[in-house]
Amino acid sequence: MLISLAKLEKESVMEEQTYAVPFALVGFFLTSKPIEESIRNDVAPEELEKLQEIISKLLFTEGVQVALYPSVVPPDQAEEAVDELEDMIFGEEE
Repeated sequence: MLISLAKLEKESVMEEQTYAVPFALVGFFLTSKPIEESIRNDVAPEELEKLQEIISKLLFTEGVQVALYPSVVPPDQAEEAVDELEDMIFGEEE
């Protein structure tokens, strides 16, 4: 009985697979303040969770979960970061 239960559980797990697929949102913010003073460093986990839910709801179909890791690319590295993102999306030119 345990063998068939284990086999049944394994088959059930194999029917539904979950994938983690990276995605990117690229944006800019405009400010006259120093960059360090423009970015909040006190974002609560609940606020980040709410943002994840909003992005999931507005950009994806029902049942898709989103995990975010907010970060800012320093201005002197922005062009390189955009080029790398472009290569990831469209493939590297040969």
